[in-house]
Amino acid sequence: MKSSGEHSASVIVVGAGPVGLVLALRLAHAGVDVMLLEAEALPVEDLRASTFHPPTLDMLEELGVAQSLIAEGVITPTWQVRMHETGEHAEFDLAILKDHTAHPYRLQCEQWKLSRLLLELLKQRPEVQVRFGTEVLGVAQDGRAVTVQLKGETLAASYVVGADGARSIVRKALGLGFEGETFPETMLLATTNFDFAGRIPGLSGVNYCWTSSGTFSLLKLPGEWRVSLYPEEDESVEESLSDASIERKLQAIVPHGKPYTVMRRRAYRIHQRIVERYRVGRILLAGDAAHINSPSGGMGMNGGIHDAFNLSDKLARVLRGEDTALLDRYERERRPVALEQIIGQSGANRARMQERAPERRLAALRDLQAIAADPARTLPYLLRTSMIEGLRKARLAA
Repeated sequence: MKSSGEHSASVIVVGAGPVGLVLALRLAHAGVDVMLLEAEALPVEDLRASTFHPPTLDMLEELGVAQSLIAEGVITPTWQVRMHETGEHAEFDLAILKDHTAHPYRLQCEQWKLSRLLLELLKQRPEVQVRFGTEVLGVAQDGRAVTVQLKGETLAASYVVGADGARSIVRKALGLGFEGETFPETMLLATTNFDFAGRIPGLSGVNYCWTSSGTFSLLKLPGEWRVSLYPEEDESVEESLSDASIERKLQAIVPHGKPYTVMRRRAYRIHQRIVERYRVGRILLAGDAAHINSPSGGMGMNGGIHDAFNLSDKLARVLRGEDTALLDRYERERRPVALEQIIGQSGANRARMQERAPERRLAALRDLQAIAADPARTLPYLLRTSMIEGLRKARLAA
């Protein structure tokens, strides 16, 4: 067992998802020695985030992975809100952002592909140790260091960052509240190689759709479509994931005449929560460990990567001798953005698509069409929904 007084790294990052990986790589670029701990034995390749917004791609360009990621995804220049039965829709063209980003589009690509690219780069960095299959049991600190308790081993570092997701062990060790709510509906994700674009005229690569019986979304990925669905009334989650239930739901979108090929499926609850503090002494939180939100609009993973960029700059500067008050600025800059822009915007997106009253749906669609038709309104709307506005507000925070 290592002595709890021995520094195993300047920074220990708990969680090797995209947020933890970006944070570790940026710290390595700044010359900081990092240990990255992940409970899973191997990188996870399940159904998680798949939308990369323009400013996130700009950041990944700095890290040297954007072009490789783009090559593995689908460039999506527009997105739509649609009335499925009539085909009426509002379409937003991200080309209007060309003077504000080097990537005026969304990239649809599974997050595990980014993780794989980042891990390859981390292997080339002598500043970083990556340990999979390493579960953190507890975290404690004093004025000089943070200790991380593993099974049969205690590590120490100057700072620890919890990037370990919604069930964060690091957040729980701090005893911080994670206030918010869990929405009543369960979301189902299914992937299929069926060609929706060939059967639904004018379909974009990202589509949020109303139907007479509810709502669904269609997101294009390489070689497949990701479909977001919901259980039917009085249908259990287990029943909703069955072959028969998924088949029925997909046939309701486009009657196919033969069974759909479904590659993967997953169910999950939708939460909207934020931690009361991002920093407690030498321990900090980022990504889902600090804030979780509705997936509508694809803001969760992107916001976590934005946290990682912000925090890595400040941690590196503090480790070079600057005032630790810089770390309080991380909270002041990122927490309001998470609350107002990420949680607020994704919650509004969810509420709009969960609307059932036909007249209110139509009014919402007409409003979106009016915004899309007026460049003076489209630009600020897309600056906000593409997360550029939130980053600018963070930079202006005191």
